[in-house]
Amino acid sequence: MSIDSPIVQDNAKTSIVNRMSMHIDARERSLVVSFSEYVRSCSWAVIGGGFTDIRRVAWFEVHNAELPPEVSPRNYTESRMYASGITDATIMLTSRCVASYADHVVSHGNMQARCLATVGLGNALRAGDPPGVPCRVGTINLLIHIGKALSDEAMLEASSIATEAKVAAIMESKVKSRWSGLTATGTGTDCIVVTCPRTGQREELEPYAGKHTIVGSAVGESVYRSVEKGVKDWLSENRVSNSSSRSHGC
Repeated sequence: MSIDSPIVQDNAKTSIVNRMSMHIDARERSLVVSFSEYVRSCSWAVIGGGFTDIRRVAWFEVHNAELPPEVSPRNYTESRMYASGITDATIMLTSRCVASYADHVVSHGNMQARCLATVGLGNALRAGDPPGVPCRVGTINLLIHIGKALSDEAMLEASSIATEAKVAAIMESKVKSRWSGLTATGTGTDCIVVTCPRTGQREELEPYAGKHTIVGSAVGESVYRSVEKGVKDWLSENRVSNSSSRSHGC
C-alpha cells in the first residue's frame, strides 16, 4: 500500500514515505506494519526495543485476564510472537482493540512523518503518580515512521517530540489519573516506536529533530492528531465525559 503524493492525509491507510512502502495488516487480535526493507528503530518495547534494525512493528491485543501481575510481559509476548510467526519485529502489547487504530500523515516538502496510534486509557496516570500495580492493561502505543534517515540523537529527539505531542493531546482531553485524580499525561505502560530509513553514511543523516526542524514539526503534528482522534474514540466508546476517565474500558 503506497502512494507518492506529498499531501497531508488524515486516517490514511497507505504510506507516502519516500522510497519505501508500508503495509498494514489488521489481523485477529494483532496489527502488523511491514516495511519493504529493513528500517532503523528506536523504542523501549518489550520485544525489539533499543536501537535496532527491523522489518515489522506489531501490536498484540491482550485481554486483562491473560496478563495478570504475576505473568512476565516478555514471556507472554514471546509466546504470542512464535505462535504468530511474527519475527524481525518490534512488538507492543495493548488491551485496546487494535482495529481502532488512528493514522495520520504529515508532509513538509519531500519529508513525511506518519503516526499510527492505539489509544486505551483504562490505565490513565499522571507522570509523578505513586508507583503500583496497574488496574488495567489499557495503554497508548505509537509508531512514528519518518521519511528521512536520522542520527541516533535525532531519533531520540523525535521520540521526545512525540511524547510532548501525546501528552498535549491527552491533557487537552482532561482525562483524569486513576491514582491521583489529576489530569493524566498518559498511561502506566505507554510505548513509542520511532522508525526511519537506514543509511551507512553519517553525512546523509538528519542530525536534529526538534521543534525548529521540519522533522520535529511533522512528527509533532502527526502524533498529536492521531492521539487526539484515539482519545476521542475511546471516550466515546466508554461513554464518559471529557472530564473523567472512570469507566470499564481498556
